[in-house]
Amino acid sequence: MEKIIKLPEPNMKGGMPIMQALAERKSIKEFSDKLISMQQLSDLLWAMFGINRVETGKRTAPSAKNWQSNEMYIITKEATYHYNHKEHSLILLKSGDLRHIAGKQEYSQKAPLNILLISDLAKVDKVNELDKKITASADAGFISQNAYLYCSSEGLACVVRLMIDHDLIGKTLELSEQCWATLALTIGFAK
Repeated sequence: MEKIIKLPEPNMKGGMPIMQALAERKSIKEFSDKLISMQQLSDLLWAMFGINRVETGKRTAPSAKNWQSNEMYIITKEATYHYNHKEHSLILLKSGDLRHIAGKQEYSQKAPLNILLISDLAKVDKVNELDKKITASADAGFISQNAYLYCSSEGLACVVRLMIDHDLIGKTLELSEQCWATLALTIGFAK
């Protein structure tokens, strides 16, 4: 298994008009076993929180004070990866099926793709602990809305979930105590 997967360049020409994508946006909780393509995964991750202004490193979703505390962890049946937005690549964290940490809903543990948004709260400074989590959650909301719009445009199923086990995620992925799972997404083709 490759330790680093360089993703294809995102396709900037695809998609449907924004108003149509908004009209078709919905949560879907039944997923087929069909895998999305590497190009779709590349486009999805870039749309969610990739770099859209190379000269400044700023990204497709807003982030309070540009803290950019949220990171994306991709969980498949085969492995778990960290999305490296600077290189637009996946870094292998663990081989094997860790979908059981992706959520408490049965469909999340069977779907071919889950994405965890995990905030490094150490990057969020000069605010109290509650405000750190509120800020991280708001930023995760922007990122997940980008996922919904991309999925609507691409004809993919998507659902955002809050029913996650923070302790299990932290222990399994060996995250620092300052890391906090803000939310999870399940994405794929509708059943």
